[in-house]
Amino acid sequence: MKTVLLIFGTRPEAIKMAPVVLRLKEAGIFRVKVAVTAQHRQMLDQVLEIFELRPDYDLNIMAPNQDLFDITSRVLLGLKPILKQEKPDLVLVHGDTTTTFAAALAAFYSQTPVGHVEAGLRTRDKHRPYPEELNRHLTGVIADYHFAPTPWARDNLLAEAIPPERIWITGNTVIDALFLVARRVQQEASHWIEYFARKHQVTFDGRSLLLVTGHRRENFGDGFQHICLALRDLAEQNDNLHIVYPVHLNPNVQRPVRQILGACLDTPSTSSANTHRSCISLLPPLDYAPFVYLLSRCHFVLTDSGGIQEEAPALGKPVLVMRDVTERPEGLWAGTVRLVGAQRQQITAAANELLTDPTCYQKMAQAANPYGNGQAAEKIVDILKTI
Repeated sequence: MKTVLLIFGTRPEAIKMAPVVLRLKEAGIFRVKVAVTAQHRQMLDQVLEIFELRPDYDLNIMAPNQDLFDITSRVLLGLKPILKQEKPDLVLVHGDTTTTFAAALAAFYSQTPVGHVEAGLRTRDKHRPYPEELNRHLTGVIADYHFAPTPWARDNLLAEAIPPERIWITGNTVIDALFLVARRVQQEASHWIEYFARKHQVTFDGRSLLLVTGHRRENFGDGFQHICLALRDLAEQNDNLHIVYPVHLNPNVQRPVRQILGACLDTPSTSSANTHRSCISLLPPLDYAPFVYLLSRCHFVLTDSGGIQEEAPALGKPVLVMRDVTERPEGLWAGTVRLVGAQRQQITAAANELLTDPTCYQKMAQAANPYGNGQAAEKIVDILKTI
């Protein structure tokens, strides 16, 4: 029986690898082991709980003010004894985090074959996104098996001289995870309405809901200043808009958000003479299930994330991406996604267009999602049975 060791460390990796873990275990022909680095401790744990995953190994590397040097060295050293003990036949990594690259490198040092899930995404600019672009490229150099989500991703790998017999187009496993959790939250809608009202003072009162996420290092500093100023502009310009922003824990995100948007928080007016309501709710990072509920309820999404560019279109939600380039151009080509950069005026103009132009909105909302049909993990496991 082949031993497959899956290694991941962040919330997005856990979401996208969970369907693969579950499918591998269901197959009954693999010895499945999971190692987490906990590059993101709190956000990782809640995903493990949702999918009922119990890691066999937990490096627990997260530390205050850790940087890329810390993460890389801790992952390498932490995985050394695990690889020596388990002697896996295959290591599976996902995507483009520092955990991904360091785990692939550790597997290479132990002469263990590597499979790369979500392989082949590229911007061709090693600083955008940073450090993800170089992480995924270097992981691709190390990997022996490449599970590309789309034909475009496959073509990127072919252009880098990866043998075609080592590349498979599978779709993206994030759609598998999304559909699984979306079915659950839709069946529990009344619970989530009560949950948001009680825990976060968020009510769904008929206003258009704009869901915001942001955490990219490339936007730290001036970028987040512009993003927050644009959100404040949108709040002031649209009385019928409710902006809900689960704020990443990184101080480089928290600081400008609290400074610029703190005065715009969504609270009912206490004055009977003033019925105006501000329209921004700043939330702590959300577990995946409540986040999916918000995604299913929102009008559109404003983000600098990668995965949401894939998830939101699967639920018919337009996405404005606060970046200048994306490693997921399929959404641009399909019309589900639009790049707006991290500039105040561009963000505000694009968001207002979606709020006021039904034709523009419907064109994006009804475009076909290019990232798969929710069967990516099954395809990956079928391939692993043959190699």
